[in-house]
Amino acid sequence: MYIRSIYPDLPDIPKANYHNVLFRSPGAQALPDYVMYICAVTGRKLKRFEFIERVYNAATALGASKDKGGLGLDSKCMVGVLSDNCLDYMIIIHALLAITTPMALFSSHGTPREIQHFLGTSRATHVFVHASILDTFLLVAKDVGFPEENIFILEGTSSSKPKLRPLDTMINDVVSLRIPREPVRNADNDTLAYLMFSSGTTGLPKAIMISHGNLIASLMQVGCTTAEYLKVLPPVNPNAIPVVLGFLPLYHAYGVHVLCLRAPARPATVILMPKWNLDMVLDAIPRYKITTLNIIPSVLHTLLNSPKFQELDLSHVMSVNSGAAYMPPVLSNRMKSLIPKATANEGYGLSEATLSIMGRPAVDGILNGRAIRDPTSIGILNPGMEALILRPDGSHCTPNEPGELYIKGPTVGLGYWNNPKSTAETFLPGGWLKTGDRFRADSRGVFWFEDREKDTLKVSGLQVSPAEIENTILDEPTGLVADVAVAGINLPEARTSDDKCPRAWIVLSEKGRRSVGEDKAREIIDNWAKKNLSRYKWLRGGIEFVDQIPKSPTGKVLRRVLQERYESERQQKESKGQLGKPRAKL
Repeated sequence: MYIRSIYPDLPDIPKANYHNVLFRSPGAQALPDYVMYICAVTGRKLKRFEFIERVYNAATALGASKDKGGLGLDSKCMVGVLSDNCLDYMIIIHALLAITTPMALFSSHGTPREIQHFLGTSRATHVFVHASILDTFLLVAKDVGFPEENIFILEGTSSSKPKLRPLDTMINDVVSLRIPREPVRNADNDTLAYLMFSSGTTGLPKAIMISHGNLIASLMQVGCTTAEYLKVLPPVNPNAIPVVLGFLPLYHAYGVHVLCLRAPARPATVILMPKWNLDMVLDAIPRYKITTLNIIPSVLHTLLNSPKFQELDLSHVMSVNSGAAYMPPVLSNRMKSLIPKATANEGYGLSEATLSIMGRPAVDGILNGRAIRDPTSIGILNPGMEALILRPDGSHCTPNEPGELYIKGPTVGLGYWNNPKSTAETFLPGGWLKTGDRFRADSRGVFWFEDREKDTLKVSGLQVSPAEIENTILDEPTGLVADVAVAGINLPEARTSDDKCPRAWIVLSEKGRRSVGEDKAREIIDNWAKKNLSRYKWLRGGIEFVDQIPKSPTGKVLRRVLQERYESERQQKESKGQLGKPRAKL
């Protein structure tokens, strides 16, 4: 099945540095001075004109030749950035874009082993590290022989390594020494902008190459869809500046785009937090009158289950945007009941495609009514995007038949950095990107998410979606379930090695823990699943109650962790002769 976006085609992507499009276009230069960022920890504010000036000073500190007092960075260098969110994280990203020096964004949650992988894969020549993570990075640097003179402090201070140069000092030197300003360098559509590491849910993270052209195309998509929205839903108060909750990690595509790469395109104030912190969020929402919540499903789950959040005055929240992972309808419905005035925006994307691929229209009437707003769907393709839904044999699916999604468009990245094998497997001839996700679409071009292709189970030769089972369990009407993950396990009676049995790991709600208990809850949930699912989708692998579901920092369920934990426990029981007899086959 072939689907093309119903939005108007995008204009030709200009061959330009993304910085010039974002800050030097006529529209950008006409924007007023306003508060762009507020640090939720210190209260420090950065206004637009001050921000731009600091970016140019940082670009000079980084790009000017060493004889002039700079670092002499160019397009042959690779700058690693290892930090929680902070104001100078924003600065260094835009400074490096201006001088076309590519950067690699490392996860601040990384273990020493993972950081070593980031460092080796990216082949970083220089690294900027937040002072709070510096000691961990120094251990890795010592192990791999990374030169200490190429390590710099992004923000904060270090008593253990006082000789390491902070970015702030380098910027101040540019001003005090009057170093000539480094010009914005030319870029074309294929000029590498940054490396974004994949989530690593199925193996070691790969480094995705995103270009200046990809960034410009993504920004143009936002402009196109926004223009269509404004035809239908003019802003209630066009002079009001949105206030955006900013805890999403900047090393992730969702966070870096909504908080950094797109934020300067129109007036908005981002309340920046180092990382997710429930108490800080609950304080910030009323304190700053947050109007825009950029969230991930696991965070929304936490908020909705917080009594303090339910007591907040949320009347100023105008939009709730969800991404990075699949949003179960039960969570979306609970959110709408609590914040009925807010528009709910949900989409689907991949880091390999810069960010978003498709999204559900927030209001009715877009594109003269041709853009269908089905609340059960993921939505329609973004401007300039094409899609295929294919069967395993490569033939085309029919409307409403699930299959693997392939996409094509100007936001599809350049491939995986220094990984030709994985690039060839995912970035296909003709510009198509193999997503690894299962979707179905109707004849109108509306898409529904089915599951990750690698997560899909085969039960007695039939395909089973863990997401379908999870949604069914979450819909259990008595409210026993707070969170759930479903994955396949091998049982002794399996007919083939790839025949999996669905098993559910469940976090009970407070009501479930207090009033029912695990034994009764297991019976209720199992009966509900049997009542609402076909027999081959039943939980033959059992139900296990856990305190929390393992998820990546960006909200993706780590089914692999659950499966490995189960298999380890099963082998221990087997060695002790504690396993019972196999159950009867279906």
